[in-house]
Amino acid sequence: MSNSIVTPVVNKVEGVFDRAKETAANVGDRASQAVTAVGDMASEAGHSVGAMASQAACDIGQKADDLTASAGASIKGLGDKLSQNTPQTGMVGNASQSVAKAVHDGGQYMQDAKLSGIAEDVAQLIRRNPIPAVFLAIGLGWVVARKMRH
Repeated sequence: MSNSIVTPVVNKVEGVFDRAKETAANVGDRASQAVTAVGDMASEAGHSVGAMASQAACDIGQKADDLTASAGASIKGLGDKLSQNTPQTGMVGNASQSVAKAVHDGGQYMQDAKLSGIAEDVAQLIRRNPIPAVFLAIGLGWVVARKMRH
């Protein structure tokens, strides 16, 4: 075979190999871009889900605070009714008015502090009095366990 015939064939084969390399490089680049795009979409979806979960938790906390405030208003109203409908004077009157005031004040506290404030106050109380809190927890656990058995 002459050199003049082989050279064009070799050049064509080299051209095919060069195009194959370019195509493979393009496919690699496009695959890399696709993986990056999928990763970005997954990241955005993760952030969206996280934001939705955070918003849902905030909404639930807000709803719990609103319900606690509503319950506090009802308890406060009960204290007011007790004060109006129980004796005002004498030993029974003093006792009933003290109970009515305690119920009213408890309702007012619940209405103002809401669940988040009550939880914070309980945590502070436990920090100031850890030993009694442990004994109280043990006692409550014992009562619950006893009730569960019967």
